Amino acid sequence: MSTERELAPLVLIVSGPSGSGKSTLVQRILELPGTMPSVSCTTRSRRATEATGKCYDFVTEVEFDAMVARSEFLEYARVFGKYSYGTPKKWLEESRKKGLDLVLEIDVQGAAQVKEKLPESVAIFILPPSHAELERRLRSRGQDSDEEIARRLAKARDEIAAFGRYYDYCVVNEDVKRAGDEAQAVVVAIRCSSARRRPRVEELLASFGGID
Repeated sequence: MSTERELAPLVLIVSGPSGSGKSTLVQRILELPGTMPSVSCTTRSRRATEATGKCYDFVTEVEFDAMVARSEFLEYARVFGKYSYGTPKKWLEESRKKGLDLVLEIDVQGAAQVKEKLPESVAIFILPPSHAELERRLRSRGQDSDEEIARRLAKARDEIAAFGRYYDYCVVNEDVKRAGDEAQAVVVAIRCSSARRRPRVEELLASFGGID
C-alpha cells in the first residue's frame, strides 16, 4: 500500500488580476484527480449566472463579521473598499480529512495571509499577456464602468508588482489551452517532487531490505 498520500495534501493558491482568466485555469486544475475546490464567502450580491455554494457562498455583512469574530477564515479581505471576501478554514480541514489537494482562488492580499499561515502552500500567479489585452478583456465583459475598469487595471499593476514576494510559479494566459496545460503541469510536477515522493521511495527501499 502506498504511503504517498500520508503527506499533508497540497494547498494550491491561484491568483491573478481580474480579467486574467484565473477562474478558467482553476477549473483546469480541478480536472486533475485528487483535487478539490474551496468556496469563498462574499458579501457582494449574487450575479444572475452564479449559484450559491458553487462560485461563492453569499452572506450578509453581519454574517461575515460574525465569522471573522469566530476566527473561521483562513484569509479574508475587503476588496475595492466595498465587498468582503474570505476563505473558510473548513475547506482546509475537509481537504486534509479527504486527502485531497485544496485549490484556493484568491487575490494577492489573501495569498499573503495564507503564505504566512501555511508557508508550505504553493502559489501560482496567472499573468495576462499584456496591459492592452487585459483592458480588452475587462471591457468585453460589458459589466463595468470606465471608472471601475481603471480601478481594476490599477489593482492589476499592484498585483503583478507583488508577484515575486508570494508566488512560486507563473502561467501566462495568452492561449487558454496552453495556459491550462501549464497550470496542470505545475501541479503534477509538485506532486512528483523528490520531497513529496520520499515516503514512496523509502517504502520501496524497505521492500528491498532497506539501505546498507
